[in-house]
Amino acid sequence: VQLQASGGGLVQAGGSLRLSCAASGLTFNTYVMGWLRQAPGKEREFIAAISWTGDLTSYADSVKGRFTISRDNDKNTAYLQLNRLKPEDTAVYYCAADLYWRDRSTEYDYWGQGTQVTVSS
Repeated sequence: VQLQASGGGLVQAGGSLRLSCAASGLTFNTYVMGWLRQAPGKEREFIAAISWTGDLTSYADSVKGRFTISRDNDKNTAYLQLNRLKPEDTAVYYCAADLYWRDRSTEYDYWGQGTQVTVSS
């Protein structure tokens, strides 16, 4: 299983980014997809999750209304749209996959390598 996250970068506060997670080696539509992040010196934090068909989503309170998770099962890809970014959103963002829905959990079966998001003030 490979999860390849991309789309991170340096952006000013208030800006936007779109992260992508390309999956291979798994039957994509049988996996819940999640996005998590880890800032320096902090524990890994749940950000968002999306169910197998995309009909159910969950967000951390810190990003609700600003971030949007989605997926395209035909392309084996999950996305995270980051809007109205804040300096405190600076972290390495990871995509992850799990067979089961684990709302707001940081426990996933498979992890990508992470993509850095840096928000300047």
